[in-house]
Parts: sequence; C-alpha cells; structure tokens
Amino acid sequence: MAAPQVSAAQAIGEYLQSPDDLLKISAFRKKLEKEKASIDARLKSGVKEQLDATREGLTKLLGTRNNVQVIKEEMQTVDRMCSDPQIVVSTFDQISRVSMVHRNFEQTEEMVNNLLEINSKLDVLEELLEAESRIIIGPAPNLLPIHFHINRLEAFRNQTMHQAKKASANSRQKLARMFERLNKLIEDFETYIMELARNVLPLVRAGYPQVVVKLIKIVELEAREDEKAIAIRLVKKAAKMDAASKFKSMQANARIIKHYRSKATKVISDSIKANFDDAYARHQHDPGAFLGGLGWIYQDLIRIESDVVPCFPPSYEIHAFYIKEYHRTLNATLQRIIESEPDASIMLDLHAWIKEYKKSMKELNVAPELLDPPLLGGEEQNLIEDYLKLIVKKLDEWSANLMKTEIQEFTTRSDPPEVDSDGLYGTQGAVILFQMVNQQIDAATESGQGAILARVVGEVNRVMRSIQDQWTKVVEGELKKQTEKPEEVVGGLAEYCIALANDQIKSADNTEALLGRLEPLVSEKYRTPIGEKLNDAIDGNLDVAKKCIQTFIDIILNDLKPAMKQLFQPTWYDGIMEQIVLTMQDYMAVQSYINPSLLELLVEYLLDAFLVTYLTALANCPKLRIPAATERIKEDISNVFSFFSGFKPTKELEPYFEVVDLILAMLEASKSMVFLSFWAFAKVHGPCIPFVEGLMKVRGDFDRSAVSEVMDSIKRKVKDEGLTDPPEPTIMKKITVQSTLSRFLRT
Repeated sequence: MAAPQVSAAQAIGEYLQSPDDLLKISAFRKKLEKEKASIDARLKSGVKEQLDATREGLTKLLGTRNNVQVIKEEMQTVDRMCSDPQIVVSTFDQISRVSMVHRNFEQTEEMVNNLLEINSKLDVLEELLEAESRIIIGPAPNLLPIHFHINRLEAFRNQTMHQAKKASANSRQKLARMFERLNKLIEDFETYIMELARNVLPLVRAGYPQVVVKLIKIVELEAREDEKAIAIRLVKKAAKMDAASKFKSMQANARIIKHYRSKATKVISDSIKANFDDAYARHQHDPGAFLGGLGWIYQDLIRIESDVVPCFPPSYEIHAFYIKEYHRTLNATLQRIIESEPDASIMLDLHAWIKEYKKSMKELNVAPELLDPPLLGGEEQNLIEDYLKLIVKKLDEWSANLMKTEIQEFTTRSDPPEVDSDGLYGTQGAVILFQMVNQQIDAATESGQGAILARVVGEVNRVMRSIQDQWTKVVEGELKKQTEKPEEVVGGLAEYCIALANDQIKSADNTEALLGRLEPLVSEKYRTPIGEKLNDAIDGNLDVAKKCIQTFIDIILNDLKPAMKQLFQPTWYDGIMEQIVLTMQDYMAVQSYINPSLLELLVEYLLDAFLVTYLTALANCPKLRIPAATERIKEDISNVFSFFSGFKPTKELEPYFEVVDLILAMLEASKSMVFLSFWAFAKVHGPCIPFVEGLMKVRGDFDRSAVSEVMDSIKRKVKDEGLTDPPEPTIMKKITVQSTLSRFLRT
C-alpha cells in the first residue's frame, strides 16, 4: 500500500504543538533548509550519474546497431555468393555434401583428441595457476599462457556442448562431468584475475607494471569476445532461419558473457574502499591521527598517474576513475568522522586538512569536476578559515621578503656583520621576525579563542621551521663553496656563521618568552599543542645554531688540512703544532663577539674535532721513531693544552686529554709492560683492538714478532676477562683505523 500523504500543515502541526514551540521556528526552518539542500545535492548527483549511464548506454547501443547492420549486409553478400554456384555448377550439392562430410570427420577427430588430452592439459594449467595465485604481488610470468590455453579449452567446451544439444541426456551429462574440472579452473582463474585487479597499485608499487598490462590485455580480449557473442546473437534473432543455418559458427557460439571490464573496475573500487576502511579502523578512536596519516592518498595518486595510467588504454580514463573513487570514498569517510561527533580540535584539524587536500589536488593538476561532490558538501568554509588564510598569506609573504634580504646579505657578505648593543655579531633578521610574529600572535590572542591561537602558533611554527631549513641549506651551500672553490668565495663566512648562530639563540630566547606569555592565557587543551609548536621552533633554532658552530669548526679544519696531513710524517718531528695552534688562535679571535653559551659549545666542538683528527692521524701513521715520537706528542699536547686553557679551566680540560696520556703510556711501555698500559686504557675506552694493534705496529722499536707477541697476550686477556666496550661511547668510537691495504695504497 502507498504511504498516506501528509500535508504541509500536518507536518508543521507535529512540530508546533505548544506556544513555546514558536520559539523553535528559526531552528526548525534551518533544519528543513539543511535537509532540503542535502536532498537536492543527492538528487542532483543521482540524476547526473543516471544521465551519464544512459548516455553511455545509448552510445554503445548506437554502435551496436551499426555493427549489426554491417554484419547483416555482409551476410547477405555472402548468401548471394553462396547461392550462385548452385546455378552454375550442376554437381555443387554433391561437392557441398562431400565437403561437409570431410569437415565433420576432421572436427570429430579434433574433438576426440581434445577430449583425450584435456585432463593432462588441466593438470598443467591447474599447477601453473596455483603457483601464480600463491604470489599475487609477483611477476606472474605464466599469466598470458594460462589464459591462452584456458581460452582455447573454453572455446572447445562451448562448441562441444552446443553440438551435443541434440545428443541424449546421458551423453550431455557425461560431457558436463568431463568439463567440471575446466569449469572450476575457469572460476579459479577469474578469481585470480580479479585479485590482480584488486592489487593493481601494489603491483605497480612493487615494480610489476607488466603484470597490470597483461591483466588489461586479458580483460580487453574477453571484452571483445563478449561483444562478438552479443552481436552474433542479435544477428541470429534478426536474420532469416535459412540464412542463419548456413553459418555453423553462429550456432556453435555458446559463450558465457563474462563482463571482465565492469568486474575489474568494481574490484578496483572495492579495493579503494577497503584501504580507507582499514585506515579508519586503525584510528577509529583518534580521528586526528587518521587525518594526519592520509598522506598516502597523494602518494597513491602520483603513483597512479605516473605508473598505472600507462598500463591502461585511454578509453578506460583510469586516472579520472581513480580520482573519482578516491574522492567519493574519502568524502564518505569524512562524513563518518562528522557523524561520530568529534571534539572541536578535530573539527579544526578537519578544516585544515580539507584545505590542504584542495591545495594538494590543485598541485596535482586534478580537474575540479572530478572532485564532485565537494567534501562535506562544501560547508567547511567559515570565518575562522578565512581568518587563518589571511594569517598564512601574511606570514608567508613577510617571511619570504625577509629571507630574500637576509640570504642576500649572508651570501654576498659585502660588509662585516653588525654588532648589537651587547657587543655581539648579529643581524636585523631576528628582530624583524619577532615583530612580525608578535603582531599576529597578539591579534589571535585578542580573539579570545584558544583554537585560533593554537592554529596561528602552528602557522608561526611552520614559518620559523621553513626559515630554519632555508638557513641550514644556505650554510651548507656556502661551506661547500668554501671547501671546493675557495678562490671564488667571498671572505667572512666564519664571522657570518657566528652572527647567524647568535641570531638563533636570540630567537630561541624570544620564543621561550613568548611561550611563557601565552601559557597562562589558554586552557590545558590548547596549552599542550602551543607548547609543542613553540618548543619545536626553539629546538629548530638551537639546531641551526649548532649547525653554524659546526660549520665554523669545519672552516677551521679545512684551513688546517695541509698542516694536519703532516702529522706523524717525517716533517712532523721538526714541529708543526705551533702553526696549527696559531691558526686556531686567529679564528678564536671572535670569542668576544659570540654568545657565551655558544662560545662554550664552540670550544667543546673544536677540542673534540682536534683530538679526533690528531688520534685518527696517529692510528693511520707510518712507523714512529721511538722515543722521538713520544716526546713530540708530549710537546704537541702541551701546546694545545695551553691554547685551550685560555677558554676552559685546567680541571675541566684534563679529562679531555686523559686519552692521549693513556695512549702515550702504551707507546712508551716496554714489550713486557705494554699490557698494563693497555689495561688502563681498555678499562676506560674498551679494547679497541684494531687501534691498539695499529699502534703497536707503528712503534719503530717493535719488530713483527714483538707486535704479534704483545697482541696475542692482549687478545687472550680480553677474551678471558670478557672485556667489552663501555656503556657510554668515548672519543675512541670516532677514530677511524684504516686497513693494511689502505695504508699501503696511501703510501
């Protein structure tokens, strides 16, 4: 029975049953308007899909009709040609009957042979298909051969069963039983084909696009066979019986229409839905994590455009198909998130994610009409989003202009770095940056909404991180120029690195002060993300500052490279450490222009770099003249210790040079006492067998047998005592000991 009609007055009456309900009229009207808009959108989408399907059906129908007409005309021509010999040749009927008998004998012989061989063929095909099915993501080398032979067996089955229509029921049953294995094999092959279609993207990602090409070849071939079968059936219906009876191929065609193309596209759609369902299920209780992990969508679409599309014929429009399916499934999944009533932070994340989605799809050159309907019905736009867009635009423009100027000054270095009020190197960039940041933060704070403030802080973090990344790349690039083509580089890079490091410390201090100002203004809900973003920016500033200090050290070491190469070489015995120390003193003249905390870090880095370079040279040096070498090492270390004592107290320096004292003890000890010196060294730094063995080998007062005896004793004791590396790695972990072959090649 039809549902009773409800008038508009009755519907309104159900909602307005008391005077108080009049106050709800506005809300009721909005609800009805929202429902109407939703219904209109669905109707519009449904009508569009139906119209597209109808248009496609009509196009195919028109093409089929043309094909049928062409076939009909060709058949009539053949019919006329066949009827002529009957008039011209008196014995044509006899010839025709003899030819038919001969053809029947050949067909009978072929059918018998095929029936006899079918089981052996099925054994091979079943084995091949089972092997292919076990590894879906694989090269599938036998896919096309399997399909070819199955296709031939299927055609044989169709022809045989069609010819057996006039046979007895018992004969038809026997034939049906004989073809049961083939039917099962065809079903298994179709299952395998659809599983490949389900894994088109994984196959391409794993490096097997040729499998997808083979799959589409099979789908296309089966589609053409489907079209032929349908066309023949239409002709048989339209043709006269006497004309049709002359074409045995028509009668023998009992093909089952497979619809592989539509099945394959449906399986691909199902696989896309399954991917989204799996991703949603993993983060069902954490929609924010779900949104944050959706980057795979863009990766998939990029991979589809670059690697999947070439595997499909243009008629498939596979790129557009994938985009539509991804978009529709994504929209349905986002609707699920909305229906789960997430908290406000997730809604803001959702707004931000949709914005990023649109931007990314535009960058991927996706046509807007493929992204219909809009995500969440296009209702995600609001004042907050508009406000944030303006903030983002300003931050990007200002930071871009600022960095353009700052990078130009850093790379040209036409003037020395500026000196600020504290007497330290610096630039105006840090001051201007925080004027810009504070202006936006103050505006967000005045809104009184923690969500807006948190989002603005997030954008500030993004800009600061971008600036930090740019500085890191600029510093790396300038150092590369300095080391590879020093003659083409403008001087002053070391001083500008110190200025940039000072700026980063100043920015970190300003960010920390900003965090302290904002934390009391927001609830715990927004205090955590704001703290994370600003602390992340502070960490970035410190990372850039450390990068600058390390670059400063690299510049010093690059300057010292010629002198360092002479360490422990014949010229070293004449004394070269004074030259090295003087070079380091020249560079450390910047100590009065560097932030005190950075100066301490600089000294530690430089001291560590020197010791590593010195000990590495010792570990890979030629034979040492003992005791002249040990005396020279003591003089070297005395000079260096004196230099660094100008920056660190003696008690703090002594632990750094303790490792040199332990190594000197091993160089000075007699053959019988080396073990004791080694044991003192090993208890602090671990066995370091390659280093110790190399040290023994370069002692000029030890011959090969002495070295072997000492090392055997050391290795045996290490093994007996179970001596291992210390829990915390020491400087010895940074020492690289070259192999004997490398030393030989170097010399």
